[in-house]
Amino acid sequence: MDEELRVPLPTDHKELFEAFGGGVFSDSVFFLARDEDASCDLLTQWRGDLAVDRDPRYGSVSAVDPYSVYAPGGKGLITWGTTEWGDEYCWLIDAQRPGEYPILARAEDNDWRRYDTSTSEFLYRVLTDADFQPSGIAQYDLGATFKPDCGDDN
Repeated sequence: MDEELRVPLPTDHKELFEAFGGGVFSDSVFFLARDEDASCDLLTQWRGDLAVDRDPRYGSVSAVDPYSVYAPGGKGLITWGTTEWGDEYCWLIDAQRPGEYPILARAEDNDWRRYDTSTSEFLYRVLTDADFQPSGIAQYDLGATFKPDCGDDN
């Protein structure tokens, strides 16, 4: 994966993947990981996002405006999580600054918010901190569950 992206992904994301694989937390948060045979494969999602972002039919408008989707060797977003409500959780990757992985999250208000925290801490807060708004889901009291594979919903 790191070879195709030409930048290493966060170590704690790799640890989460090794512990859980890709799947769905609390029936609502889709966690993308590295498994090309699964519907929640991070690279498959990224390749699709990059193809759309580069499609000339859409002009210079990006689905992640004002950012762009990360292209190898450049700077941009890689989505690692989504919710059933359309929230997006991404890293802002800069190939010139490997090892820095700020998280950008976008909720229903469509504004990007930056979080300078690890992937695992961010995911933990999304799932457990009812005051972590607008990115959290804990206020819905959906329980602590995990289902491997994202199904066709993502």
